[in-house]
Amino acid sequence: MQFKRHLETNLLEWKNSTNRKPLVLNGARQVGKTYLMKWLGKNHFQDFAYFNFDEKPELKQFFENTKDVAQIIENLSLVNGGKINNHTLLIFDEIQECMPALNTLKYFYENKPELCIICAGSLLGISLGKTHSFPVGKVNFLTLYPLCFAEFLSQAEPSLHRYLSGIDALNAIPDIFFTSLKDNFKKYLVTGGLPAVALAFLETKDFAFADMVLKDLIRSYELDFAKHPITKDVAKISHVFNSIPSQLGRENKKFIYQLVKPGARAREYEDAIRWLEQAGLIYKIYLCKTPKLPLMAYDDLSAYKIYVFDVGILRKLSQLASIAFTEGDRLFVEFKGALVENYILQSLIPQLEVIPRYWTSGNQAEVDFIMQIQNQIIPIEVKADENVRSASLTLYANKFLPFIKLRYSMKNLSYKDGLLNIPHFMADYTTQLIKMVQKIS
Repeated sequence: MQFKRHLETNLLEWKNSTNRKPLVLNGARQVGKTYLMKWLGKNHFQDFAYFNFDEKPELKQFFENTKDVAQIIENLSLVNGGKINNHTLLIFDEIQECMPALNTLKYFYENKPELCIICAGSLLGISLGKTHSFPVGKVNFLTLYPLCFAEFLSQAEPSLHRYLSGIDALNAIPDIFFTSLKDNFKKYLVTGGLPAVALAFLETKDFAFADMVLKDLIRSYELDFAKHPITKDVAKISHVFNSIPSQLGRENKKFIYQLVKPGARAREYEDAIRWLEQAGLIYKIYLCKTPKLPLMAYDDLSAYKIYVFDVGILRKLSQLASIAFTEGDRLFVEFKGALVENYILQSLIPQLEVIPRYWTSGNQAEVDFIMQIQNQIIPIEVKADENVRSASLTLYANKFLPFIKLRYSMKNLSYKDGLLNIPHFMADYTTQLIKMVQKIS
């Protein structure tokens, strides 16, 4: 059993592009980058040559001693045990362990553009932030995120996945489908989007076993914290990461340093937060009190929320047992609906390729997210259950007159008076649903 990833389409577009450059595949650890690179090589090339700079650090010498692409290919062919040619996909994994190889991508593009090269690394975002010899303009980028619910559903219930993917009108979903989709979404909130965890559950139907896999992966992330170059910051990274459930469990989810450690100050933890961002483990959402274009120009850099990159990890960090799946709607409403809110964010970012903001009006109102979509600013409210009253969203709409308002809740799909209500399990179809609204408006 394997998951079909949405990024497969982008990888094939890259392969067939007439202006293809070496591809850098970004993404946090354990989201499936290695699997996806090998999938591309196995299914769409005559052959692939895989090199892991963490497993074989001696490979680094090939790139330190020369920038001659032909010589490098000859050396790699000898190690590979087969000739690397234009029909081979050349894969560099854990490339952050060999920065000269990253820099050499420039020479591959200039001198051997017909050769397909793809690379990735578990902490590549951090390494890219430190390097002074990055081949600017000589590479393409793609980002792989954790499994979204739609990808999970394609394996868990293929028929339901086909049903959701075929929706082309803003009509209510029949109850029999709605109930089953909701139950599957609850399973997803327990496992999260790390492929190894989701597969462990789908293959065994055992939440406890999947939880063990998730626990081990979280431990591997914590071990990565020790790779921070400044030893004194390692504990701070851990403190910030483990404080996130407490931060999101508050009514006001603004990040508070005192919840990390009593007496903590911003300047002491800025580097730790930046490390977690660059590692792809958190999202930092700034406050924007003035929703004008472009949103980033109006960021309040002193106020922000922090979310985890995967909802399963947030559930585990929060010590919410997987048995919550059987306890009605507890998963949705537990600690101020933070799990669902985290997932909606997790779903929106890959679709829109932008980081949202959130909006407040003093102590009067707060809208969970505002997003810039095609030069339109859209307010987004996330409701944990069927209680969908929202004075904040109403206040925002009266003040700024957005062309559409989005609300995610446990209520059925509907569109009325400029308000699009999207069931939680349909968050991955947000952009398609907005296009449907535009057609009828």
